Amino acid sequence: MRLYELLDGKAQTKLEDIEITGLTDDSRKVESGMIFVCVKGGSFDGHSVAANMLEKGAAAVVVERDLGLGDRQIIVENSREFYGELCAAWFNHPERRLKFIGVTGTNGKTTITNIIKRILTAKGHKVGLIGTIQNEIGDLVIHTDNTTPMVYDLMKLYSEMLDEGCDYVVMEVSSFGLVQYRIGPTHFETAVFTNLTQDHLDYHGTMENYYKAKRMLFDKCDYAVVNVDDEYGKRLFDEVSCEKVSYSCCGRGDFYADAIKLRANGTGFWLCHGEKSYQLNLLMTGMFNVANVTAAIAACLRVGISMEEIIGVLENYTGVRGRCEIIPTGREFTVICDYAHTPDAIENILSSVNEYTTGRLLCLFGCGGNRDRTKRPKMAAAAAKYADMLIITSDNPRDEDPKAIISEIITGLEGTDVPYEVVIDRKDAILKGLQLAKDGDVLVLAGKGHEDYQILAGGRHIHMDEREIVKECLSLLNANK
Repeated sequence: MRLYELLDGKAQTKLEDIEITGLTDDSRKVESGMIFVCVKGGSFDGHSVAANMLEKGAAAVVVERDLGLGDRQIIVENSREFYGELCAAWFNHPERRLKFIGVTGTNGKTTITNIIKRILTAKGHKVGLIGTIQNEIGDLVIHTDNTTPMVYDLMKLYSEMLDEGCDYVVMEVSSFGLVQYRIGPTHFETAVFTNLTQDHLDYHGTMENYYKAKRMLFDKCDYAVVNVDDEYGKRLFDEVSCEKVSYSCCGRGDFYADAIKLRANGTGFWLCHGEKSYQLNLLMTGMFNVANVTAAIAACLRVGISMEEIIGVLENYTGVRGRCEIIPTGREFTVICDYAHTPDAIENILSSVNEYTTGRLLCLFGCGGNRDRTKRPKMAAAAAKYADMLIITSDNPRDEDPKAIISEIITGLEGTDVPYEVVIDRKDAILKGLQLAKDGDVLVLAGKGHEDYQILAGGRHIHMDEREIVKECLSLLNANK
């Protein structure tokens, strides 16, 4: 692509209109004829190697200040944001030819995006999905490492979705993706806000910064769907200037759930909107899934899908892997696998499961290493509110000592009388949980959810699928009877 076509008048340069061979913000990937975008990160500033990149063969560098590199530097106000514009142009602006529905918030993003995709697909749309578990182009599954891909990869993915005939993209939009401008110039037809609870404060520093990161999505959408049961949601609803609707499980939104009945094998409720009410019977359980479904309904009605069509899809939907997922045991107790890894998520899953547990509620959980340490005791305190027994173990310890992480978790149990056991190895902890479970009990395995790996020191990943572990442990227990 020619330089001036790429810049599209958004930046000035005295360089000739040369052919550009590629784009990157990674100094390790620079090749002859490419544009290198200098981005300042937490530990490395691309500006420090700009001159070296030109010596390496880069055609030009994008910078935020004059580095004395003459005509081969292109000075912009925000290089991260400008990189997104360049990437979009490089792939011929696929974001202009697709319709986007974005979902942000601490919890619920994966379930809501999957529900919306299912409804749109049933209506005849070909849908791309971008999310925590995986990316999808129609039925094709693509591995992902980030909830929101890096901007070059994202624009490439959009282009592939467009080539495969997609007209809609449903997307989990992370706070990282927003503040790092990973979404580029993507504009959303509809944006959903689920809630905001403590998470990622190791990166954002404060809840106010975390909120402002999420808030950025609503400057890039035409229509907002906001959870007003959440305090930050109430604030957001007052602040956004686009067309908006609210949703609630407490009877106070434009869309709200009423007469909710939770069961071990599903949920029934009435969805109320305007002067009408619609009865739903779901194969998913939990108050959080009532909220998720209500949000998805509000988003899909906006697209023009009828309530009757939406209900037809919802009543046959069994949920997302690792989100309140029941793992078969063949026993008289229940094992649930869930991704809950924040204090609020732990409280949500346990309070919901507690509604239908006839025996004891056991909760197994840990906290990730190299992540927000302040939420560790809060996780324990949240679990202690509802669980009859806790098993505290490892999650993804990364570069931290699992024992040290667990010690910080346990401080949150001060002043409570809930019994607990510490089993550092997560596989051994699951075995312990299954040994303790009796008829009528529910054992919640919290934190890993869809993940089939564990992250150890140095970023090393080992295989760890809790469905497989439960099966292996039950076989071992049966053999030892």
